[in-house]
Amino acid sequence: MDDDLEQIRKRRLEQLQAQQSGLQGPSTDEIEQAQARRSALLRQVLTPEARERLSSIRLTRPDFADSVESQLLALYQSGKLTGQITDEQLKQLLKQITPKKQNIRITRR
Repeated sequence: MDDDLEQIRKRRLEQLQAQQSGLQGPSTDEIEQAQARRSALLRQVLTPEARERLSSIRLTRPDFADSVESQLLALYQSGKLTGQITDEQLKQLLKQITPKKQNIRITRR
């Protein structure tokens, strides 16, 4: 009787844990697959030099690099990109995307 009760409790606990893991969002396998698809698309969209530039940007500003990648993939998926983006084209795109810095002058009297 005690063994049966213990088995039922274990089974119920496993069911609850499975439900919780399902509610928590995508698993690590799903995340890795999504990243693999994203990097494969970026290999199609960018030349090796442009990918290298984007990876160096990722080292200093990861959130900015993610937004640039998202924009590039959106352009590619909408069909607005015809060929691969070269390093020079990526530089021009980055200049357009980068927010303008404001010059602040402090004058002392």
